[in-house]
Amino acid sequence: MSASLQEENGLSINGLGTNGLGTNGLGTNGLGTNGLGTNGLGTTQFATWFNQDPGLTAMVMQYIVKCAVPAGSSRTWKNPKTKVQYTWLGELGLTPSWAGGMPATAVEQQVITSCLAAHANKFGVHVPFSIMGLDSSGSPIPIGTRELNDFPEKEACFFGNLFTQEGLFAGNDAVWSSADSSVRACGLEMSNPSGVDKCLPIHQVGRCSDFCVAESKHNYYLSCTYNGKNYRPMTTRLRHEDIYHCGDGTCQISESCGTGTTPGNCKDCGPCL
Repeated sequence: MSASLQEENGLSINGLGTNGLGTNGLGTNGLGTNGLGTNGLGTTQFATWFNQDPGLTAMVMQYIVKCAVPAGSSRTWKNPKTKVQYTWLGELGLTPSWAGGMPATAVEQQVITSCLAAHANKFGVHVPFSIMGLDSSGSPIPIGTRELNDFPEKEACFFGNLFTQEGLFAGNDAVWSSADSSVRACGLEMSNPSGVDKCLPIHQVGRCSDFCVAESKHNYYLSCTYNGKNYRPMTTRLRHEDIYHCGDGTCQISESCGTGTTPGNCKDCGPCL
C-alpha cells in the first residue's frame, strides 16, 4: 500500500488465507475469556492452541491484533515451547476493552470476526481495500478524505462469530457482471451464486441488503440478521483495478481455463487441456 493510501483511516491490506478462519479456533485459544493482553497471551490454553500450527496461528494473530489493537501499539509473545518471539502490530483498534485484557463481549467477538473475514483472501494475495463499519463501542471507523474516491467499488459485507459455533457469513454489496471477479474472491463471487460456497468456512448468503441495515449514506452496514441472530458487520470497498473482467485478454489468478466469458470458464486463459 502506498504512503498516500496509508494515511486514510479505514484502509487495510488483506491476505489472510481462508484456512485461518477455522470456526472453532478462537473459541479454544483462551483469548475470548482472558483478553488480548498479558493474561490471555500467557495462558497454557493459548500456547497449546498456537503450537497446533505455529505458521498458521501466527498469521491469524497478525490479523487479530491488526483488527483489535490501535495503530502505534502492538502485542509481543514468546513461545514457551520454541522460544521464538513474535510481535504483532495494531492498526484498526476496533475492540479497545478486549485489547486491554478484558473478556470479549458478544459484540467484540462479532467485530473481530467480521474484521477477520473482511481480511480473508481465497488466494492469499495481499490487496488494499477499504473497511467500514462500527467498532465495538458503536463508533464508526473514520472514513478518510479520499477513501470513497480511491476505493469506489462496493464489494461485500462480512459478519458472524468465530468464537462460537454460529458461523461466518458474507453478502454481496454490488451488482457485478457475470464476467467479473476479484483476487479477494470471498466477497465478489457473491455476484454469481452457484449454490456452492467457494470460500469456506465463509458461507455466502446473498445480497447484503436482504439481511443488513445500512447507515444513512449507505456507505456501510450497521447490523445484519441471519438465522435469527443479530451481528455487527464490516463492509468493504475495492479499487477499480482489483476488479478483473473475463474478456480483457489477460488471464488473472481468479480466472480459470475455458472458452467462455465467466471467471470459471474464461477464454482469456485458453481452453482446458
